[in-house]
Amino acid sequence: MAFLATVGLLTLLYYLAYFIFASILDCDILLAVKEIFGKPVSSLRGKVVWITGASSGIGEQLAYVLAKAGCKLILSARRIAELEQVKRRCLEENEYLSDDDVEVHPLDLLDLNSHEKAFRHVLDKFGKLDILVNNAGRSQRADWEKIELTVDKEMFDLNVFSVLSLSRLAVKHFLQTGKGQIVINSSVAGFLPVVRSGSYCGAKHALHGYFKSLIMDHHDKHIDVTIVCPGPIQTNFLAESFTEKSGEKYGINTEVATNKVSAERCATLMGVAIANKLDEVWIAKPTALRLIYILYCFPNFGKWLVKTLGQKYLMKIRDAKVPSQN
Repeated sequence: MAFLATVGLLTLLYYLAYFIFASILDCDILLAVKEIFGKPVSSLRGKVVWITGASSGIGEQLAYVLAKAGCKLILSARRIAELEQVKRRCLEENEYLSDDDVEVHPLDLLDLNSHEKAFRHVLDKFGKLDILVNNAGRSQRADWEKIELTVDKEMFDLNVFSVLSLSRLAVKHFLQTGKGQIVINSSVAGFLPVVRSGSYCGAKHALHGYFKSLIMDHHDKHIDVTIVCPGPIQTNFLAESFTEKSGEKYGINTEVATNKVSAERCATLMGVAIANKLDEVWIAKPTALRLIYILYCFPNFGKWLVKTLGQKYLMKIRDAKVPSQN
């Protein structure tokens, strides 16, 4: 009996510790520990890193974090002017980087036929690729039953198939060179359902399935996979989000809110995750982080809690306000 009581007490303390830490941290416990005691981002100095979606948001801020660490960068997105601005800022972040160390390479990820040519350009420029960061993507706000099937296809084309296409090129290269790292900017929607984002959840769940399978397939080949799962982040993603209608954008600006992690902070934590080759990390402020842990660790209680809190409360955590339109 005493043994069972001890086991029960230790289990209770274990989960209590998680709840306490989730109330004060802005990321999962392992990532928080690695930020203090793990490898610093500066350990990535000299690595060749290709970032998609680098013209704004988390991708832009990650470029600054890695530039400061001394990485050589390839910055890709569709908007050339914005990429050039990011490059200038990268060079300002680290005076030891030269103009040749930061390459702007415009890329439309939906044009899958252009991926191999873009990959060859990277290899011709730097002779190798160490880390591919799949950051580009779009979110969604829509009622599940109203979503046109075309939207699901468009979501998967951008958030899944373009990522797979580029990543498979990278993995083939890594198998030849003997090592490399794939980074996926996913979402907590990749392992938990989130409200009013059916297509987005489906796409992010797919990414986890694909890349966790990659980990299993090549666990002995020195190919590392880091899946980053942000919760609410302070970026301008909302206006560009998919809705339930093909060709339509959500069109509502993202509110500034204290319950969201800044893009700068998210990028810093991503840098730590990359440097320490963590498999999966969660990034969110305490309000969202507590809910994530509850839903992940106690799914039955989580189901009841979600029903009790209601959709309006969950949307407020996610977007800082309850929208008045789709």
